[in-house]
Amino acid sequence: MTVSKTIDLELTRAEVEVLELEARLRVVPMNDTQLSEALKTALAAKKERLAKLRTLHATAGRASRAGKDGDGDKVNPLHAGRRPPLKRTVPQRPQTKGGK
Repeated sequence: MTVSKTIDLELTRAEVEVLELEARLRVVPMNDTQLSEALKTALAAKKERLAKLRTLHATAGRASRAGKDGDGDKVNPLHAGRRPPLKRTVPQRPQTKGGK
């Protein structure tokens, strides 16, 4: 489980780094080609690392889910896609005993 959490944190951090570089690249002065090229190179490297981390994360997630109970077909209810509709009930008054 700790490996999965580590991968999650690393993946999240890599995504943030890519977003930060993309934002920085948008505000580079037009005449600063050296900075622009350096940021583009760094962004390409970060995106490549992010792609590797995503595949690693996906394979680690599949392995941990399949290895839990040996049940690979079992679907996690939180990720099932669609929730069954709620059953609506009409409130009933408690019936009183005794009559006229």
